[in-house]
Amino acid sequence: MFKKIISLPLCFAILGMSILFASCGVKDADIEKAVSEKISSTAEMSGIAATVKDGVVTLSGECKDDACKTSCEKTVKDIKGVKSVVNNITVAPPPPPPAAPVEITADDPLTKAVADATKDFTGVTATVNDGVVTLTGEIKKASLPKLMQAIMASKPKKVENKLVIK
Repeated sequence: MFKKIISLPLCFAILGMSILFASCGVKDADIEKAVSEKISSTAEMSGIAATVKDGVVTLSGECKDDACKTSCEKTVKDIKGVKSVVNNITVAPPPPPPAAPVEITADDPLTKAVADATKDFTGVTATVNDGVVTLTGEIKKASLPKLMQAIMASKPKKVENKLVIK
């Protein structure tokens, strides 16, 4: 049987070298700095945040589409020392479709339509000025919805209801 005695200083030297080599990997702080620099220099990554723990980068924030989200992940994966990427980036919802333009009747046809709508409601007076219909006078509570429906069908800009309800 062969025994070799290793001296104590040699043991400490081997232990020290092991620790030195184990700590030679890229530090999280260095990775985070590199990721931050990449984010600030890449336009499509504006609004993205990153954290690093044990070489794992977690991305958060919002991208305009899936292609942007994928590109951000790939960009970060290529940084030295990154072991993996957790991509928590959300994709912004698409903008709503444009609203249909509001149709407003010109004053002359509006005046005629409002006069027709109010003729059956005695005690109600209507004036039109720049698309705004102003109602004055008195009306029965039960008749008000029918009058308002008729007025709104004429497509005014606005209705100012100054009616007194009986």
